[in-house]
Amino acid sequence: MGSDSDLPVVEKAIQTLADFGVPTEVHVCSAHRTPDKASQFARNAVKEGFGVIIAAAGLAAHLAGALAANTTLPVIGIPMAGGVGDGLDALLSTVMMPPGVPVATVGVGGAVNAALLAVQILAVSDQGMADKLADYKRSAAEKVMKKDLAIQEKYNLMKI
Repeated sequence: MGSDSDLPVVEKAIQTLADFGVPTEVHVCSAHRTPDKASQFARNAVKEGFGVIIAAAGLAAHLAGALAANTTLPVIGIPMAGGVGDGLDALLSTVMMPPGVPVATVGVGGAVNAALLAVQILAVSDQGMADKLADYKRSAAEKVMKKDLAIQEKYNLMKI
């Protein structure tokens, strides 16, 4: 993440990854204030055994792009709220990458979706993780169905 102030949002990604048994490392590095650290991290990520990188940053939000420029791994950007349009600047900075430097981008503050996208990427080559992901999606669907049933029972009795 670009700043420790991003941690409350990033913790949601950390927890989601932990729920799937994905080992994680968490760092603070800035595309602007510690560019050498950021590029060194990205250049060494494959050798260090990483499968995907999630980068959270706000305002100019160049961290995901700076990392993507220095690795062949998939990079997922989490634009953070704050700044112009409460995160619109970060969203546009993260999503509008030049050709050759793709960054998958989730919604502003979308840490859970970033983690789930990382799990989906890793699950391509890990059947156990793919099975956990299928269970997760099945469970999410069941929760929605239960909520739907509760709403139907409450309001469909009031038909005129």
